[in-house]
Order: sequence, then C-alpha cells, then structure tokens
Amino acid sequence: MSVLHGACASTLFTSTVTRQLSLFSGIKRQPCQQLRHRAISAKGGMAVATADDQRLKQGIAEFYDESSGVWENIWGEHMHHGFYDPDAVVQISDHRSAQIRMIEQALQFASVPEDSQKRPKSIVDVGCGIGGSSRYLSRKYGAECYGITLSPVQAKRANALAAAQGLANKVSFEVADALNQPFPDGKFDLVWSMESGEHMPDKLKFVSELARVAAPGGTIIIVTWCHRDLSPSEESLRPEEKKLLDKICDAFYLPAWCSTSDYIKLLESLSLEDIKAADWSDNVAPFWPAVIKSALTWDGLTSLLQSGWKTIRGALVMPLMIEGFQKGVIKFSIITCRKPE
Repeated sequence: MSVLHGACASTLFTSTVTRQLSLFSGIKRQPCQQLRHRAISAKGGMAVATADDQRLKQGIAEFYDESSGVWENIWGEHMHHGFYDPDAVVQISDHRSAQIRMIEQALQFASVPEDSQKRPKSIVDVGCGIGGSSRYLSRKYGAECYGITLSPVQAKRANALAAAQGLANKVSFEVADALNQPFPDGKFDLVWSMESGEHMPDKLKFVSELARVAAPGGTIIIVTWCHRDLSPSEESLRPEEKKLLDKICDAFYLPAWCSTSDYIKLLESLSLEDIKAADWSDNVAPFWPAVIKSALTWDGLTSLLQSGWKTIRGALVMPLMIEGFQKGVIKFSIITCRKPE
C-alpha cells in the first residue's frame, strides 16, 4: 500500500508541477550536460576535473541559496531524511520528530558517549545546511560546534537561528569547502556529515579531510546517499541504473555516485578504526512520498513555483528518488569510524 501511495503521489506531483511550468517559460535554463562531471582520476573514478569541480560547487551553492528557504518554511530547520520504523504508517506531523530520531540513531550507531567526561566537546558539521544538526548537537552535549556550507544564504540563516536560540556563543557557521576545511588538524571530537557526502566530487579527499580534522580517538559519522554495492562479477551499474542516477545528478548537483563498500575501502586506506556501516534505506522509505505530499499543499506549490528554476528542477526528480530506492539502486547508508589515538 505504501508503495502504491508513493507512486500515486509521485505521478500527481510531477503532472501538477509540469503544468505550472508554463509560468516559467521565459527562464533561461542552464543545460544539464554542462553540470555533468566525468571522472578523470584513477582513484576509483571518484574525482573530477578542476573546472568541472568549480562549476559543481557553484551549482550546489546556488541550488541551496535558492531552495533552503522553501525547505525551512515547509519542513523546518533539519534538511535531511527522517528515521522511521520499516513499513510504519506515518502522518505529516511525524516527520520532524523522525528527523530528530535520525540524528539520535546515528549517534547511537556510532556509540558516541554521553558521559560528561567522554562526550564530544568540539564538533564540526560538514555540509551543515541551515544548522539544524549543529544546534541540536551543541545543546545535547554542551559542545562548541562549527558548521560549514557552500551556500552563503545557508550560513547567514544558520547564524541567525543560532543567535535567536541563544547559541551564538556555542555555534557558528561559515562558507567553506568540505574538501579544504579551514580548521587545524585534530580539532574535533566528533566529525559529522549528514547527507553531504553525495555532493563531494572527490570521495577520497572528502574522507581524508574528515579524518584530518578529527581529534585522536574522535568519531566520524557519514550519513549519505550511495548506489548499491556491485556484485563480484560486475564492473559497473547497469545502463538503466546509470541513466536513472544521471537524471538525479543533473537536478541535485551531484557528481558520480559511489557505493557503501567504496566508502569502507577509502576509510580502511586511511587506517581508521572501528569501521562499520548499515543500510537504512527501509528506515527512510516514507520520506520522499512525504516531501512530495507536502509540496502538493497550497503553501508548498506556491513556495516552489516562486523559488526559481533550480528548485523546481530538483522537485521534478523527487519521484526518481522513490524509484531508485524501490529498485534497490539507491541506498541510504551510514558509515562510522574512529581515528586512532
């Protein structure tokens, strides 16, 4: 029933928004192919050329500059999936609490200590959005938290929310590149990346930076979109799977995808410890149908149509995320590890 409901919502959403796109017929669209990023590195096909890298970063920044206000108006300050019991029947009112549950489940999976002597005292939120995770973690642990994002709009809004919530002395946000973080080595007890890894054009550089800024004994948590693991007989995804992911990449400003096993191999290459991973795809299944349902409200549609072409294009591929999960091509993964003492 949930699959049928999701399919119906997807069809209705796509047809509704497509009909409204005539309002934007005068918009000059940037060709999607200009934003496709071909791997040129020998490192597992996970790096892109410098020029493409810069275009990708610009696209990501502009996408979130444009869309973050729409997301906050409808869903609040947490810009990530919620965690649900598999096959649960959920209501719209359940989704914000599910996003908090996602944070708590990630901390529990990584065995982050809550003891006052051992809990994290310094945290970095890599790809922080408008700072929902940062503020939550700071309040939970009494920790200092630094968030970085490519989006100036997100950083400004995150700092404003921190001030409004009385956390300006504990939490701060800035525009910075996750692949070249503005922090010294070994600064953070907890390195947190909630759904930002999928935007990283060089996965080795990404995890290397996470490890670099982690303190000895510090915990690294990566929650990210992956493609399915390949079987021993496969060299790549099937053509139809690649085509599906390419469409999502074009709309969400994503480089080449990688698998959970790819991440594990990268972390192993850096001699990180206590590496473990889990597939939480079933636990996030209600999320995208709920996003589509909320977008079909009057507030959702009007906000979306006023936001700009990048946000609309992203909205139009949301049904493809559902398709990807249902076909097992897309996996929602958590990967955690610890930096050696």
